[in-house]
Amino acid sequence: MNDFKTIPVEQQLAHIKRGAVEVIREEELLEKLKRAQKTGKPLRVKAGFDPTAPDIHVGHTVLIRKMKHFQDLGHTAIFLVGDFTAMIGDPSGRSVTRKQLTADQIQQNAETYKQQIFKILDPQKTVIDFNNRWMSQLGSEGFIRLASRYTVARIIEREDFTNRMKNQQPIAMHELLYPLVQGYDSVALEADVELGGTDQKFNLLVGRDLQREYGQESQVVLTMPLLEGLDGVQKMSKSLGNYIGINEAPNEQFGKVMSISDALMLRYYELLTDVSMTELKTDRHPMDLKADLAVRIITDYHGATAAEAAREEFNRVFRKREIPEDIGTKSIPASILPIRMTKLLVSLNLAPSNTEAQRLIESGAVHMNDLRVTDPKAELATPGEYLFKVGKRRFLKLLVN
Repeated sequence: MNDFKTIPVEQQLAHIKRGAVEVIREEELLEKLKRAQKTGKPLRVKAGFDPTAPDIHVGHTVLIRKMKHFQDLGHTAIFLVGDFTAMIGDPSGRSVTRKQLTADQIQQNAETYKQQIFKILDPQKTVIDFNNRWMSQLGSEGFIRLASRYTVARIIEREDFTNRMKNQQPIAMHELLYPLVQGYDSVALEADVELGGTDQKFNLLVGRDLQREYGQESQVVLTMPLLEGLDGVQKMSKSLGNYIGINEAPNEQFGKVMSISDALMLRYYELLTDVSMTELKTDRHPMDLKADLAVRIITDYHGATAAEAAREEFNRVFRKREIPEDIGTKSIPASILPIRMTKLLVSLNLAPSNTEAQRLIESGAVHMNDLRVTDPKAELATPGEYLFKVGKRRFLKLLVN
């Protein structure tokens, strides 16, 4: 798109609101956009990410893509790495206290974040900051003065804490400080807009309150939905295994997109692409629309050539029932034979546990040399070469000698 100085503010607002759940307050955002256009000074748009895990999945990119929408309009995108807040652990949506990370873990994860976000954001137009920069300088006296700006009553109003108190579950003192630190980030950055998931609403509103306390104009809060994972039910999460990692191989990404439901496909189009929903030809077969979605997602992270190659590979393997070209190979010594099939699947990383291996076999998802394995107690007892297929997408050649 063009620049915020020339694009009508109503058009900017429509672009910004795409896919958003709530804007607090929309009239304030409109006034900020008008002022930016009049003065030529871009809005400062902040989104914070605690580096609690090394990898980013497409659920995280819902916020990052919204940052890019502001960035495309010419506003300033501030990608805030919460290296200080990560030491606390965000209590949002948690029924128990998060495990605290070490400084080394946080730093390593932060470095991987910096590498991954530029697959979406323009590095020349992105400000990367770390909240440890101002929080470490605040000191104990400054922290106490910050804490005096907010009441305990307001903090424990948040649903997560209220539920824990009702259920007599502990709340650690450091967790109560998390919203204060996130709110103070907005003060330190003089943010005009803060983006977050719907589960972050309380924290984002604390930022509005603290900015007023410090004599600043309150930021506008824009919340985005939490993207459902591949199951279409629960929030996308690595721990639940229902995610698409942005660093995953193109073929793996393509297969995962093709596995989602038709209803979820439309939601992914809205939140993970810039395709106008009115432009989607709904009379096309859902499989074709899904394949186009997969190509768009893969293009963002691996390029158009890799995306088309993944489409061709999917068609070859799943529509023409052929074996993948890049199938992996592993070897085991014949001396360990016989070996129970469940244990073998786990050792080959084709199942995460014996229980899951048994479930896969009982559900008919495991094939060996084109024959379905049906007995969880079956054993592999003979040396040779075997082709394993688990589910629709996982293939492995096993050499036993």
